[in-house]
Amino acid sequence: MANHISEKEEQEKKKSMAAGASISIIFSLENEVGALAEGLRIFTKYKCNLVHIESRSSMRLPGYEFMVEIDTKSGDVDSALNEIRKNATYFQIITRDYKDTADTLPWFPVNIKDLDKFANQILSYGSELDSDHPGFTDQVYRARRKEFADIAFNYKHGTPIPTVEYTDVEKKTWGTVYNKLKSLYKTHACYEHNHVFPLLEENCGYSPDNIPQLQTVSDFLKSVTGFTLRPVAGLLSSRDFLAGLAFRVFHSTQYIRHHTKPNYTPEPDVCHELLGHVPLFADPAFAQFSQEIGLASLGASDEYIQKLATCYWFTVEFGICRQNGELKAYGAGLLSSFGELEWCLSDGPELRAFEPAKTGVTEYPITQHQPLYFVTESFEDAKQKMIDFAATIPRPFGVRYDPYTQSIQLLDSKYQIQKLITNINCEIRTLIDAFSKF
Repeated sequence: MANHISEKEEQEKKKSMAAGASISIIFSLENEVGALAEGLRIFTKYKCNLVHIESRSSMRLPGYEFMVEIDTKSGDVDSALNEIRKNATYFQIITRDYKDTADTLPWFPVNIKDLDKFANQILSYGSELDSDHPGFTDQVYRARRKEFADIAFNYKHGTPIPTVEYTDVEKKTWGTVYNKLKSLYKTHACYEHNHVFPLLEENCGYSPDNIPQLQTVSDFLKSVTGFTLRPVAGLLSSRDFLAGLAFRVFHSTQYIRHHTKPNYTPEPDVCHELLGHVPLFADPAFAQFSQEIGLASLGASDEYIQKLATCYWFTVEFGICRQNGELKAYGAGLLSSFGELEWCLSDGPELRAFEPAKTGVTEYPITQHQPLYFVTESFEDAKQKMIDFAATIPRPFGVRYDPYTQSIQLLDSKYQIQKLITNINCEIRTLIDAFSKF
């Protein structure tokens, strides 16, 4: 059950969200019949404007729960919340203007469509370049970057990613990067990367002469691990970017670095995304590890978001693993950088074992080769360490991703956990029955 809002209201909602002038609450009331009407009466009483109302079957208790987004610029919001709280069997505030209180959580998406809500709340637009950027004075390049940013800005979940006709100059830049990196992959990249790369050449059009389309690559990833790509118009906050990983969604750029410096880019570009990230997202163990970082971020405090983002930096971006007694690169920042791919496996940098609690508080430079790398023994080992670390994050609930509905289940009641255990028991019986037939 859901109440949809008009296009005009949707525009107002976006303005409110962008200004940080709305909060959302999730609540259940004791009387199921007429519960929504009772809740709306309270908001009417205090002259509160609602920009979104949604009702759904509760996973916590028998009956319904309601998600309401409130415009904080009008009415007596505090009094309305206090009255709802007094009458609610379940009450939780979720807001982007996060303040650490007993019943307040930072906002996070609970359905994959919710990614639309923050996709355009970027820290910098893709066409905004710093003065030291190789393309800063190139007006043609800047206009091209804006084309890519506009595509991402107007993208909505469930629609095809628009096809881009790359120019000859862009293809040449890609080819230069592609050939130099591929010459190193056999000796420097991890087994999983080298295993998947030929499949990308066969199924997605990877070659020195062709820049693959994001939609084609996304379809391939979805078929093997459930990961998908989503175009992004610029730099997202750590909280929003990590939240995407919880749904196995990777926010990807579509533009390419400036042609005058093919071996350098000050920010992620399509070479970094497609050559560095994508091959590993096609590996089941690595995909699960990446999702665990995303799930751990949902509802976490700013302090833990920073720790998780740092763990992401030292693994997904700049991770090294040990395979058959040898060190191999698996981080996208290494696999998309010819110079750092050689450096990371030399005798120059310091190496430490990956331990999320320690890794998450380690400082790192962003404008030079990393002086320190963390080594994982396997993606399965890293995944379990991340799960264990997530359990230490102070949250009043657990989280679980439901791939059937592409939504997040908040595990914070005995009732819903009992239902989940029952479902898992059925799956275990199926597995035991299948195993007994061997």
